[in-house]
Formats: sequence, structure tokens, C-alpha cells
Amino acid sequence: MSTTQADAPTTGAVPAPRERWIAMAVLLVASFMNLIDVTIVNVALPTMETAFAATPSQIEWIVAIYILVFAVLLLPSGRYGDMLGQRRVFVAGVVVFTVGSALCGLAPNIETLIGARAVQAVGGAMMIPQTLALVPALFPPRERGAAFALFGLSAGLASVSGPLLGGVLIGADLWGLDWRPIFLVNIPVGIAAILLAMRFVPRVEPRPELKNDFVGMLLAGAALLLVVFPLIEGRQFGWPWWSFAMIVAVVPTAFLFAAWQNRQARRNRAQLLPAYLLHNRNYLVGIFLVALLFSGVPGFFLITALFLQNGYGLSALESGLTTLPFSIGVLIASFVAGRLGNRVLRLRITVGATLISVAMASLWYVVANTGETLVRNDFIPSLLIAGFGMGTAISPLFNTVLASVTEGDSGSASGALQAFQQVGLAMGVAIVGQIFFAQLGGVAADGSPAAHATYSHAYLLGVSYSAVSFGALAVLVWFLPRPDPD
Repeated sequence: MSTTQADAPTTGAVPAPRERWIAMAVLLVASFMNLIDVTIVNVALPTMETAFAATPSQIEWIVAIYILVFAVLLLPSGRYGDMLGQRRVFVAGVVVFTVGSALCGLAPNIETLIGARAVQAVGGAMMIPQTLALVPALFPPRERGAAFALFGLSAGLASVSGPLLGGVLIGADLWGLDWRPIFLVNIPVGIAAILLAMRFVPRVEPRPELKNDFVGMLLAGAALLLVVFPLIEGRQFGWPWWSFAMIVAVVPTAFLFAAWQNRQARRNRAQLLPAYLLHNRNYLVGIFLVALLFSGVPGFFLITALFLQNGYGLSALESGLTTLPFSIGVLIASFVAGRLGNRVLRLRITVGATLISVAMASLWYVVANTGETLVRNDFIPSLLIAGFGMGTAISPLFNTVLASVTEGDSGSASGALQAFQQVGLAMGVAIVGQIFFAQLGGVAADGSPAAHATYSHAYLLGVSYSAVSFGALAVLVWFLPRPDPD
């Protein structure tokens, strides 16, 4: 299942330095484009809500549909890269992502926008696994570490620039297009990436003998949908019996998925999630903790944008600038983590998770004591500490989880880990969104004292979930094996 094989056959030698770095730039741009699209949308949600008179569940689906589709297709897309050739699938992914961006930017209604976001996610899932997999075809072993590090830097820059770029584009109201340029800007970037990839990215030989696990994909997708759909839509329909039935049905669906993966393993056939990972207790605990960590993030930014813009009337740019300290904290912590390497991993996870939990509690205090006037500077310390905690916890958590698998299994384990990261993101949107909108109760964003109070109360309860989830992570991480002396 690995998409990062160092011995992937290419059609020729490693490209010349100039060409390989141009190719690397193309891969980084694609990765950046996908990551920034996730962060930039949060700032635009209140504007989209107003433009389309959208319901709360529709606003949640704008975020959740991308994460869901991306999570389900991430592993099989990596497999297709091995089967058909990474460059071919990468270029196809950029094409689909660019088309999806155009459809998002031109969407005439909220339903079309949600569908177009799903198309975007298909493209993202196709291209992202190939970006890492193509590095061995571009660089000799001694240079690959520096190349992989650039992806981390790209992720940090995307998290910092996303809210700002979104706020600037929406505030500029280019050609009267309101929020639409946040998607349309991907079109020229995508076209340039396609042309440059066809010219400079080396072609990797396909492996047509490999197969994909379509039944596993169907069962995994069904399990995700059975959880997320009722959590997002249940409140709007008054929590009918079928919403609870869907949640209960997750258990047998998950068992069916595990049984199918074991069956495929016994018959030596393709598995979406390698069966041996299902029998690794430490790995299963680890991916649960990864999902828990990431469940506290997307929902937090979803409700923060709505709280700041709808609750207190901030512009999209002001909202983006207010949350910027979080991204700066992540970026700073990423540099610190690089210097610490693999030392004291579990302790760093605990420290990072505790910092986020404390920061969320501090943010709770700030909002609880905010009256009619919101002071944006009051949010800076809490968000900066939260971002630093997030950046402190991510890298050692991934390293700790992957330390529980053998070196030969690290490729498959890493791909599955990324998929469960997306599962956590989707669950976070559903859970925090449910808490927030249930308390909001359809209160109009009219800037009245009643609106301030209601939005503040709903926000406090949503933030409480994030604080509790990160606090639980700080404790539960010690149930993982000790990967190094700490």
C-alpha cells in the first residue's frame, strides 16, 4: 500500500538539478494549493452563509464533504499511483482539483458548491499521495531529507497565509465576485502546475499487476457517512429515529470492514487498510489518538469564524488576522520540533496537548468576559499558545504511532495514519458544529446584545469540546509504547 517507495522504477536517471527543483516546486505548489484551500474556506463561511441564505448544516457540509471524500479516497489513490504511474495520477489529480475549484467559484447555489467541494476533494486525494511518492524519483537518497522537510514548511506557510489570503480576497471583492476568488485563484495556478508537471516531473513506470480494494472503500466510506451524516443533519430534522439507527449501524459496518480486510489478507488480495495493522493494538490506540488530536481543530476554526464575523460583525480579513497567531504558533513549534528530532516524544505530546487545552480554557475565559465590544488583541496569547501546542504535539505523535510498526510496514501504516487524521477532522466538524448550532438556535446575526450573548454562549460550549479532547490526549498518550528513552 505504500506510496513512498524508494525503489519505484522510473524511465530514466535522476533529473538534472535545475529540472528536479522545478519539478519539486510543482509538487510543493500542489500540496500548498490543497492545504491552503482547507484553511481559506473557514474565513469565507460566514460570507457564503449570507450569500446563499444557507442553513447551519449546509455550512458544515462545505467543510465536512471535502474532508470525508479526501479521507475515503486517500489510500486507494496512493495505490492507483503505484498501479498507473505517479506522474499520471498526479497530473490527473491537479486537473480534477482545478475543475472542482472552477465549479466552486461559479456555483449558483449552496448545493452546487457542496458538490463541487466533493470534486475538489477527489482531485486533492489523487494528487497529494503522489507528491511524497515522487520525491525518490527526483532526488538521490542523500538529498531526500531536505526535500521532505520542504513539505513541512509548505504546510506551515499554508496555515499562516490561508486566513490572510481569504480575508484579503473577500475584502477586495474583486469584480464584485465576493467570496468566489478564493476558489477561482486556483485555476491559473492549477493550469501552470499541469503544464510544468508534464514537462519536468519524471514518469514513473506503472505497476498494472497491483489491484485496489473496492469493497473496502465502500465499507470505509459507509462507516464514515453513518457517523458524520446524522451528527450534521440530525439536529435539523429533530433527531428522528433513523439518525440514531445510523450511528448504531457504524459498529457492524466497522466489523464488516475488519472482516473483509482479514479475508482479503488470507487470500493474498489487495486491502484498503492492511489487515496486519488491525491486529496491532498499539497502532490502533495511536490512530485513535491522532483522530482525537485533529478532531479538536477544524470545528474550532469553523465556529471561531462564525463567532467573530456573525456574532461580532468582524470582516473576513479581521477574522483571519485574529486567528493568525495560531498559525504562527504552529510554524514556530515546527522549527523547534525539527531540532529535537526523536527525543522525549511522549513528553512532548503531553506538553503540546496540555498547552492547547490550557489555551482553550484561557480563550473560554476571554470570551466569557467579553461584553458588547470584542477586543481582538485579547485573543492573541491564547491562540499563539494553542498553535505552539499543536505544532509541538503533531510530529512526536506521528513518530510515536509509527514506532509501533516494523520498518517494512511503515509505508502502509503512514498512509492509513493520514486517512485517520482526516477522519478526526470530519468528526470534529460534525461534533463541534452540532454543539455550536444547537445552542445558537437560529439567532439572527444582527449585532444586537442578544446575538452577542447567544453566539458567545454557543462558542464557549464548542471550545469546551476542544479543551476536553486535548486534555484527554495529554493523558492517553502514555498508553502508547515508549519509543525512546524519555
